[in-house]
Amino acid sequence: MKKESMALKAFSELRKKILSLEITPDTRLKENFWATRLGVSRVAIRESLTRLLGEGLVMLGDKGGYYVTSFSMQDIQEIRELREILELGALKLALPRLSKEHILRLEKICNDFTSMAREGYVSGAWEADLKFHETLLEFSGNRKLLQTYLNSHIPLFHQELIKSKSNENEFDLTDNEHRLIVKALKDKNLTLAQKHMKVHFARGAKLVNIE
Repeated sequence: MKKESMALKAFSELRKKILSLEITPDTRLKENFWATRLGVSRVAIRESLTRLLGEGLVMLGDKGGYYVTSFSMQDIQEIRELREILELGALKLALPRLSKEHILRLEKICNDFTSMAREGYVSGAWEADLKFHETLLEFSGNRKLLQTYLNSHIPLFHQELIKSKSNENEFDLTDNEHRLIVKALKDKNLTLAQKHMKVHFARGAKLVNIE
């Protein structure tokens, strides 16, 4: 495997494990351990950790080493507010650009979420949840908006939601909210899409006690 491929594999796997809480906040990421676990070189792990640091998913310890980022409730509140601003703006930018293929892609992500939730694959369901929101940012067509989203610890906000959404009812509500947003986009109704997104955000904030 080429060096670039190994680094990408390591980054993708570690990012997935962090966002699904398979690797929990404050855990130290040891190069030797993860190189062996993922079947890549230490150099690949080092490069992936540097990239994760750039996204804010890991932080440097006081005495060196990389640790999974953790946040205070104030951090989470500020991230939630920023997330709403960015995603509502992304909907406005995305709407004029959306094609039938874009809508189909969003509907597939919704179907993936539904399937994972019904099968009890919690980490897979919340991975699909995160993918739904990141895809909306991607569809904005604004690379800097997407990069700001990724670099602002917003994906880690999902960690708090994962901890809170532990019952089947929460899966159903999230699924329904996502599909309402997609339907509004399909109907070219920005006001309704943003309304459904605000409801989605408000419920998430209530779950993590940051109303």
